[in-house]
Amino acid sequence: MERLIVFGGSFDPIHNGHLRIAQAASFALNADVVFVPARKPRWKTTEASAADRLAMLKIALASSGSGAFYIDTVELDGDAEENYSIDTVRYLQRKNPKKRLYLLIGADQVNAFPRWREAKALSRESDVCYIRRDGVPVDEETVAAFHMRAIDYDKAGSVSSSSVRELRSLDIPAKVLGYIESHGLYFMKKVIPRLSKERLIHSVSVARLGFAIAERNGIASADKAYVAGLLHDLGKSLPEEEARKIVRDNFPSAYADYPAWALHQFTGRYLAEKDFGIADQAALDAIEFHCTGKAHMPPLGKIIYSADKIEPTRGYDSSKMIHECLKDYYMGFLTVLSENRKFLMEKGYDMDIPLSKECFDMYLGGKK
Repeated sequence: MERLIVFGGSFDPIHNGHLRIAQAASFALNADVVFVPARKPRWKTTEASAADRLAMLKIALASSGSGAFYIDTVELDGDAEENYSIDTVRYLQRKNPKKRLYLLIGADQVNAFPRWREAKALSRESDVCYIRRDGVPVDEETVAAFHMRAIDYDKAGSVSSSSVRELRSLDIPAKVLGYIESHGLYFMKKVIPRLSKERLIHSVSVARLGFAIAERNGIASADKAYVAGLLHDLGKSLPEEEARKIVRDNFPSAYADYPAWALHQFTGRYLAEKDFGIADQAALDAIEFHCTGKAHMPPLGKIIYSADKIEPTRGYDSSKMIHECLKDYYMGFLTVLSENRKFLMEKGYDMDIPLSKECFDMYLGGKK
């Protein structure tokens, strides 16, 4: 008898963990997977609209390349105040009378399963299965009572939809990330009001380029490059007096006397940490020194410094430098740094800023 896995959820948004779990279950059970997005999840409030969640789900499944995945919108199309899995399973059984249904649930839902509507009937009319998850204990009596089947798989990852919404993870298909950016969803709702239209375009471009450079060069966690790139200019719109106060109160005193154009790298770090909850020190440091640079810059710092100067919306042909950074981020950084020093000198910028001087001296030998 053919098998069909029923995978329901809010998918707010769909992430790669969902896809990995679905793929693992599909292989283990030799079955297709039908994704059933919830209209009104019972135990949570969705942030994105049903239309956006469905659109991202379609994009993710198309990007997965799996012919075993498809969507049923039975819950989205209904008008019930609440959707129950027993009703969905019965609907899908009527729709697929020659298939045996397998209900795929999260390990975190195993212990709560007895409270589901008609739980006993649900376990009779479908085979309940779950993916084991580190740190999530399951009640073996519940597993036995409802004849649940564990699927051994340890590569789902720690990603969650909430971590994506809060910019703590970007373990999502690239095209889903693009949808989030273009439709102003989740973390973008906080970013957009802080940046002008032009600055927003620039920041998204820096984020994408920084991610690409890090990924192509095998730098661990390219996600950090995206986060640093997206948030690096948060402090640009602050009045100078406010910016100097933030710097005086939170950074080495000498930084407060830097020229106005350099202050936003410090306030950017401050706002990323305070208002966006970014705790990763590598991402925060990359924001803090993306403008002036510094001596002993780590890889992520070099990448964001470069991406900020050469991202393709800057208005000049930076394609050669982009190519060089993608090929070798360090050699590309040296080229970008040299070109930026020439630019600053031609424009008459102050070249005696200690951070910049230390950066130029270390990486370019102080030559002009």
